[in-house]
Amino acid sequence: MSQDNRLPDDQHQALLVGRVWRDTPEGPALVIVRDGQVIDVSDSVGNMADLLDRDDAARWAASVTGPVLCDVTTLLDNSERSPQLAPYLLAPCDIQAIKACGVTFAVSLLERVIEEQASGDPGRAAELRDELQRLIGKDLSRITPGSDEAMALRDELKARGAWSQYMEVGIGPDAEVFTKAQPLSSVGFGAWVGLHPASHWNNPEPEIVLAVNASGVPIGATLGNDVNLRDIEGRSALLLGKAKDNNASCAIGPFIRLFDEHFTMDDVRGAMVALRIDGEDDGFRLEDSSDMREISRSPEELVGQTIGAHHQYPDGFMLFLGTMFSPIQDRDGPGQGFTHHPGDIVSIATPRLGTLVNRVGRSDQLPPWTYGIRRWLADQQGSSTRRA
Repeated sequence: MSQDNRLPDDQHQALLVGRVWRDTPEGPALVIVRDGQVIDVSDSVGNMADLLDRDDAARWAASVTGPVLCDVTTLLDNSERSPQLAPYLLAPCDIQAIKACGVTFAVSLLERVIEEQASGDPGRAAELRDELQRLIGKDLSRITPGSDEAMALRDELKARGAWSQYMEVGIGPDAEVFTKAQPLSSVGFGAWVGLHPASHWNNPEPEIVLAVNASGVPIGATLGNDVNLRDIEGRSALLLGKAKDNNASCAIGPFIRLFDEHFTMDDVRGAMVALRIDGEDDGFRLEDSSDMREISRSPEELVGQTIGAHHQYPDGFMLFLGTMFSPIQDRDGPGQGFTHHPGDIVSIATPRLGTLVNRVGRSDQLPPWTYGIRRWLADQQGSSTRRA
């Protein structure tokens, strides 16, 4: 997770688009990265949703011109400072909806069931994990959701009193798709991510995030941290909103890499997403990975269950694809599993997308979210007036 891999390993041919905060009246800038330089393209396209809706988005990004803000190393360094120094990276999306898919991997499915049965108590997790594995007796990763085999297992578990709402979305016909955050509320590379102060059992969720346009077509991909509160959601799935959508609880970045001849959905399907957590106060380190080849539903299926005749997103959406990462390594004592400490540094990386780095704090102690749609519209109107 060195500075050398903050950008894709083939960055010279990667089409990277993003958003940058400028310390000027114009507010955020839409940027592309070319030859190591960060180019402001705000005069050519008004917002990321419009860029992703272009029929020629990749070709346009490869040729558009604009003023250079800085070199990309300076931008990344500024973004990792605390406090951040302008220009620094924002989440690369703007007015898109932020959606997420849960329990798309067998390992994370079991952990969600454990959370539910433990009622938010991490001390019961190890015992429940052994019981569930004995009870199910099957490799869930080999079961196709919604298949006859999956439905037979569902009926068997129901008969044995072991069914769960998480099993329903894990192996049933319908995927779990929820709203992770509001448009413009996500934080970017280098920013602090927030934990609700009531949570004492939580973890990062390292995921690939698809950038999908208004027509339901995936145009590119980036990395995301779907900050997860195991104790709050474990008390009740109806607390999902409280567990998922808090101040600074969603990080996306550093850039959206557009699909082209050098980067395709096959790269997403075959990606290995690495995670590293470095504890500031105790020297703790956890390293793990999430193999996209183990996903139970294809990225295309997850997109299709999110948008279609049943639901439209006229500004497009960002879609977290889920993770197989569910940390069980003890940190604060035997049987307690993993939970964050304030100051943890979370690094999420995969070679074709680079690295997303964030530091962990409390949602109620981090800067509040104040830049919403009205502020964004005012900046858009002001920029149009100045350009005129």
